[in-house]
Amino acid sequence: MTALKIMLVAAEASGDALGAGLAKAMRARLGDQVSFVGVGGARMAAQGVQSPFDITQLSILGLLEGLKAYPRVVARLKDTVALADREKPDVAVLIDSWGFNIRLARALRKLDPGLPLVKYVAPQVWAYRPGRAKTLAAAVDLLLSIQPMDKPFFDAVDLPNVFVGNSALAKRFDSADPGRLRAAIGASPDDQILLVLPGSRPSEIERIMPDFEDAVRRLKADRPDLFVVIPAAYTVAEAVKARVAGWPFRAHVIEDDRLKDDAFVAGDVALACSGTVTTELALAGCPMVVGYKTGAVTYAILKRLMKPRWVTLFNIAAERAVAPEFLQDACEGEVLAKAIAERLDDRALRERQAAEQDAALDKMGRGMPDPSEAAADALLDFLSARRPSGRLNGPIQGA
Repeated sequence: MTALKIMLVAAEASGDALGAGLAKAMRARLGDQVSFVGVGGARMAAQGVQSPFDITQLSILGLLEGLKAYPRVVARLKDTVALADREKPDVAVLIDSWGFNIRLARALRKLDPGLPLVKYVAPQVWAYRPGRAKTLAAAVDLLLSIQPMDKPFFDAVDLPNVFVGNSALAKRFDSADPGRLRAAIGASPDDQILLVLPGSRPSEIERIMPDFEDAVRRLKADRPDLFVVIPAAYTVAEAVKARVAGWPFRAHVIEDDRLKDDAFVAGDVALACSGTVTTELALAGCPMVVGYKTGAVTYAILKRLMKPRWVTLFNIAAERAVAPEFLQDACEGEVLAKAIAERLDDRALRERQAAEQDAALDKMGRGMPDPSEAAADALLDFLSARRPSGRLNGPIQGA
């Protein structure tokens, strides 16, 4: 039997993790009867997906930033389409990254109308721009959804969709060792640790890091013994290290994945950029303060379109600000430092917030089977259903 060739496309670090998980699960089912091509980062590369370019070129957030980067995005889009034309995959799975992947879906449809297209992670139509559900339905054949709120929107436009669960909720910290992290940075069991997580996109480091740095500077002035640990995403690790090198105080930049998990469990409080990392921190039991900034024009548009009052997923699930959020102009060093200080000084507050974060995770769907496994099963079911009459011929072993 000819091996199934799957094209996986992820343009950001979070999508790279999803793509790697899906590739691993598919290989567990099909062995040497599956191969992968596509676009991704270090995690997908470890699963055999060799990207033709560095995906940090596509880590863009904000309207004006997107306009500036448009020529580069178009060039990488052409590179990706050329890869598909050369490799002739049996199916393409487009992971998150709405702006890039909706354009890619249309280009791939034009290149090969018979190529099955799967979108992994829906645009957040439940939060804003519900019209994107119809746009996606016209572009792809199947949606693998990670949020239970997605289903009614995509059912309404007749796009087949399967809720596979959120991989962030499947992350486990059972083997994390806070003592190992403390030993690595020279902290005693009683020393307090502040985690700083400024994002995984270069634009987030540029916009958010100055205010995070100001908050940390204020905290260190009052708490010189406070340990500052920055678990850096690989997509921005060099930029983070370059900024931290100029700080007047010591900060420990962590790149090793095992030590990152240790840090999440060891942290007393985290100052976190809004995103997937907030869910992971909650799973690790770390209370946090959330900050975020984007371009002024982008924020003005999103503020008018957003339906929920919060941006952090477990806050949305809890329907209240379990973790305080400071967005845009409110994301400022002094107020961030004050919120963090309140938690550093009040153990009961930290414990209460961690417990409330944990309870909100249950509302988000924690406890489901591994999302990568569910996504692999859904993809195999989809491909098997297409075999008799679609472009795929013959049985799929393992389906």
